[in-house]
Formats: sequence, structure tokens, C-alpha cells
Amino acid sequence: MTPEDQQRLKAHLKGVASILYRNTDSTELLNFETIENSLRQKMLKEVGPELGRFFFQKVSGIKTGRQRTVKSLVGLLNITDNQAKYFGLKPYSQLSPMMEKCALIISANESYQKGEKDLETFTGIPVSHSTLQRLVHSQEFELPTSKQGVQQITLDGGKVRLRNENKGEPCYWKDYKAVCLDNVYCGALFQNNQDLIDWSNSQKLLHPIYCIGDGHPGIWNLFQEIGVTEQRQEILDWYHLKENLYKAGGSLKRLKQAETLLWFGQVNEVINLFKELKRKGFKTFCNYLEFHRNRIVNYRYYKEESLSSIGSGTVESTIKRIGLRVKLSGAQWNIESVSSILSLRCAYLNGQLST
Repeated sequence: MTPEDQQRLKAHLKGVASILYRNTDSTELLNFETIENSLRQKMLKEVGPELGRFFFQKVSGIKTGRQRTVKSLVGLLNITDNQAKYFGLKPYSQLSPMMEKCALIISANESYQKGEKDLETFTGIPVSHSTLQRLVHSQEFELPTSKQGVQQITLDGGKVRLRNENKGEPCYWKDYKAVCLDNVYCGALFQNNQDLIDWSNSQKLLHPIYCIGDGHPGIWNLFQEIGVTEQRQEILDWYHLKENLYKAGGSLKRLKQAETLLWFGQVNEVINLFKELKRKGFKTFCNYLEFHRNRIVNYRYYKEESLSSIGSGTVESTIKRIGLRVKLSGAQWNIESVSSILSLRCAYLNGQLST
């Protein structure tokens, strides 16, 4: 902007400010907050829409068409359907692209009821909670593709509370699965394991591909469908292994000895250490070791050489971060709603809403 244009702009803005001030009630000038709020509302109502109308006409060169109102960050914009088509606005959408993005970010982090209040606080534009819900349900977020080859996959399951279709019947809990690729991208789907597997297989999977999970058999059943057998190096989460060891109980000295052996991946030595003991916990743990024998690696070597993670903490953290939205106090979901909110929450965690 040239100095001349800056001077002209300041002069016009002083004139605008004078007009707005004359038309402001004294009750709106009590303190900084009331002045700030009053000024924002006048900018959204009087200034922003006029600027928007001018810009959209100038850029598109279009003045004709049926009038359409769009809620935007600069106020209620009256544009024509021909202008909306030129700028690629969605048909029948009440929200501008930036307003929609703000609405989705808020909906990804809190309830629709609270989101309605917060969105108006942040932007000054009212959007009902039902509109927020419809907006989320109308979205189709594609799971991201890793820009580089994927070397490590962690997989775990979370729970969500569902509303019973039969009135008067209590709600119930169902599992969903989540996957993290190289501790960067995450995906979570409800009752749709195959799409999660297909997404993982659509990536460029390197050789070897390290698959890390806890001891739940369902996790390893899914891993069996990712990549090929020769490519996969399955690793039992060290921290879950250690947790199950100490559940066996008994002598702390013996448990410490077993922990050291397992740190080096020496399964047979641990089984021999426990095989003569009659406590049920030891037998259960030995069966656990046998079941996961091929997944228990030399954890020390993997950690020192930085070959891969030895724990599935990334995906467990993802489950907790998803839970911050889906496990809000009193939250109950139907199947359509939980699928939409899982997709939205993952899009937020993957940074897709900020681009």
C-alpha cells in the first residue's frame, strides 16, 4: 500500500469510526469489554459485509444472480448464487469456508452444545448446535497418506458408549480400533476393521515393517492382514509385558531377575525360572509367554540401535486423545454419529483441519 493510499484509508476510517460512535448507545461504552464487543458487532454487521460485497464483485466480475446469505468471519455476506458458484462454495451451505473450518475445529474438541456458545464467543457469529452436528455428519475426511515409506505401525482399541435403540434400555459400550503410522498419522474407525487394514496396506510399507501392540489377540489378528508375513516384525509392547510379569506375584527378587531376562528376549530362561512354581499366576504368565514367544524380542538391542519403538504408547495416547471427545461426561452416541466424530477427531489430530 502506498503512503498516499494509507493516508486516504485512515481518513475514511476516521469518518467511519465517527459515524459508528454517534450510533453507539452509552450502555455499550461502559468499559473496555463492552466497547470491544460493541465495535466487533458493528464491524460484523455494517463494515465487513460491505467490504465483502465489494471484494466478491470485483474479483468475480459478477453482479447478477439470486441473493444468498453466508455466515462468515467478517459478518453476514449477501452474495449471488453465481458468485458462490464462481468461488466454489458448497450448494445450500450457510457457512463460509473459514467459518466452516472454525466450526469443525471446535466440534472436534467439545460437545455441540458447548461449541455453539464458544463459536459465537470467538467469532461473534451464532451457529446452532444442530447446525454443527449436521456439518460434522456431512463431512467425508480421507485418511492421510504418508509422504515417506511406513516403517512402524501401532494398533490398539478404544471404547465408546452407544445409545440403545430400544427406549428405556441402558446404553452399552462397543470397541473401535485405531492405528498409528510411524508415530505421525492416525486413523480410527468404528466397527470397520477392514477399511483400517486397507488404509494401512495402501501405504508404502517398508521392509521390515515393525508392528507393535499389546497382548490382546484381536490386535494381532488385524496385524496378520497388514503387509506380508516375511515383511512383518511383530513386537509385543514391552510395558504390557512387564506389567503382566508383575501380576504373577511372588518374590520381588525373582521378578526382577525375570524382567532382566525378558529385556534381552530370553523367553526360555524365564519359563525355566517359573516352571517349578505352583502359583496360578506363574502358569498364566508362562502361557502368555508361549503365546507371544515370536513377538518377544531383544528389547535392549532394539532400543539401543533405535530400530523401532518397544511400546505402543503412541496409539494408546491417540486413544486417550480421541476419548477426550467421545467420552465427554454423559455422552452417548448412535452408530452414525460416532463414526462421524471419530473421523473428525482423527482429521483434527492429523492436522487436516488446519491446512
